[in-house]
Amino acid sequence: MFPFRLGTTSYIVPADLVANARFLSGKVQDVQLVLFDIDDGPSNLPSPETTRQLAEIAASNNLTFTVHLPLDVRLGDNGETDHVSMLKAKKVIDCTRELEPFAYVTHLDGRAVKGGATPAQLAHWQDRSLKALDILAGWASGAEKLAVENLDSYPPGFFLPVIERAPVSRCVDVGHLWLDGHDPLPHLQAALPRTRVIHIHGLAPDGRDHASLAHMPPEKLDPVIELLVRENYSSVLTLEVFGDEDFLSSVAAIENSGKRIHHEGTKTRSREA
Repeated sequence: MFPFRLGTTSYIVPADLVANARFLSGKVQDVQLVLFDIDDGPSNLPSPETTRQLAEIAASNNLTFTVHLPLDVRLGDNGETDHVSMLKAKKVIDCTRELEPFAYVTHLDGRAVKGGATPAQLAHWQDRSLKALDILAGWASGAEKLAVENLDSYPPGFFLPVIERAPVSRCVDVGHLWLDGHDPLPHLQAALPRTRVIHIHGLAPDGRDHASLAHMPPEKLDPVIELLVRENYSSVLTLEVFGDEDFLSSVAAIENSGKRIHHEGTKTRSREA
């Protein structure tokens, strides 16, 4: 029914990465590995054995992996390339390289300038962000593997001056745009030619995001799905939710959206005939 590869996160059942991949096999075509590595704390970075098992599951089930880098990336205050966000990113890329990820979802850290900055300060941050992406691209075996994501609480076009100067891909987070009160369609339409991953998630009645798409009314959800179908978007659409209830109800919401779009298209063609 859909041209895109449906995906979701590695936190759907309360178990490890391998158990989630096994549970999701046959239900989705991509699993976003949400990884963390806290100093003197917990880490879920895959061991070589875990990576081997994940690769076997992928090979047997037409499954790909996207990998979410753990921290918003930046260079150090004096331009150091060994900032903790870069070191953590390299660690994640190194331990998942065998999986040949379809994309590494990447956040840029713009907190120092998003609240207001002089043109010179903004240009300085953009130059450093470009350098950080260039380093990451070398580790990831290609800039196109880096899917730079729009973030909530930032203006929708905040990262564009950096993205337009780098040969990276895009990750359009529709849920973030909904959360901040933006119509996602113009942003998605403009970004689609370079988009490798799309994140979508609903807004709960209490305002929480990363909730089930069942919370989104058809007039919000259907135009997004219709655009992806019309443009024959064939990359990954990730249901960025956590938990089996939100996952299953989100899958149902996508399927129901597709049925409504097909029904409306059939009615339109009948009238035109």
